Amino acid sequence: MAVTLLPSQIGGSDETPPPVTADPVRLCVYDVGLFIKNFRSIPGVFLPWSSGDGDEMSPKSFSNLICLALQFLLLVLESFYILSLPLFVVFPLGSFILYLIATLLLVRGISWIMNGTTSSVTSNVNIGNDARHVDECWIFLNGVATGHVWLQSNVDRLALTFRRPIIGVLNRTYGILFDLIQCIIERDFSYSTDDIRRSYATIKENLLDARYKKVILILHSQGGIEGAIILDWLLAEVSQDILQRLEIYTFGNASNHFNNPHRSYSSMHTAEQRRGSNPGDKAVRHIEHYANSGDFVACWGVLSFRNMRNRYMGQILTRNGSGHLLNQHYLGAMFPLGPDSRVLEENAFMNAEVEIVGAGSPEAREGPESTVRAGSDEAVAVVENVNSPISPIKIVSPESKFKPDRVLQPARVKDFSRLWLYRNGRSPPD
Repeated sequence: MAVTLLPSQIGGSDETPPPVTADPVRLCVYDVGLFIKNFRSIPGVFLPWSSGDGDEMSPKSFSNLICLALQFLLLVLESFYILSLPLFVVFPLGSFILYLIATLLLVRGISWIMNGTTSSVTSNVNIGNDARHVDECWIFLNGVATGHVWLQSNVDRLALTFRRPIIGVLNRTYGILFDLIQCIIERDFSYSTDDIRRSYATIKENLLDARYKKVILILHSQGGIEGAIILDWLLAEVSQDILQRLEIYTFGNASNHFNNPHRSYSSMHTAEQRRGSNPGDKAVRHIEHYANSGDFVACWGVLSFRNMRNRYMGQILTRNGSGHLLNQHYLGAMFPLGPDSRVLEENAFMNAEVEIVGAGSPEAREGPESTVRAGSDEAVAVVENVNSPISPIKIVSPESKFKPDRVLQPARVKDFSRLWLYRNGRSPPD
């Protein structure tokens, strides 16, 4: 199983306007077209269906069954409501208003059961005697159809994976259909919901806290839309030296853009010339996106907008598979746990060979040598066929890279994933 890698865009002097500056109505029409285009991948949101501990759809958990039942109830209710709207052209306006209010109150009541009264949670699992990393702050923004039960499950799984305490800021759910409508409003109109404002306040507060040398932001699904908006605000309001503390990792990102400008014109010009940049040259040092090729939300988001020049920053690793749920389909496939609840050192995804995808003009993206080993200089990347749009890549070991009989090893996902270096309480080189 080969995994495709799209290196980070350089972010040069291209004058292409970002999609978020276009006419919001045109953006909505385009999003509807994307929805229709990727309609067949909707079942890929839920499949494959597994029943492991911590999986969102596992029938072993009574709380999961309650959440699934409530989401199904909201799906039926909201579908009936949307399909019935045209019928009200023949009804009095007062009847329509009463119907609208009654439906929204019912949806809000059911959603309240799932969302609860808390706006954030913290991980609540035993991470053993691992170093507590008191100089790091990890924050998670959840995706669609996630209430407080699944948010708690997500942050607990992340805590076990990386052996750090995790703060989860709740992006409230109002049912799958209404959540999807909210996604369109957020990303096409740049509308800041209460969830976005609360998340921004939490992230900014911790970035400005002198105790933390790093703030790690993990985004899933709709959380990617909110994270992109929050990043735009941070770029406008927070000094560049503070932003250097931030790292961002996304799964199934639904956003239509992800900005990360260079800190200076000279670094941008140099990056354009040599097709690469140092992590410190950009506002945010590290951004990585993980996507499943059959995940509807990823297809509707990051996988549709990744080729827009200078508008989707960060390397993109695409796994050939389906599934959108964080625990069940992303962490379970990319960071599987062993019987001791620690990440296995070997797994199919991280051991998969990497193919560099040559999308767009060759000058638009960084070369693989800027990406391999998560930015360190432990190895050198070699692309065997520079004329191929999809090129297998190999790693030259440091001790042999200048020898005529140098050792070439197939590049694996773990050679490119910085997030992998955080597993089980470890830390990557800075």
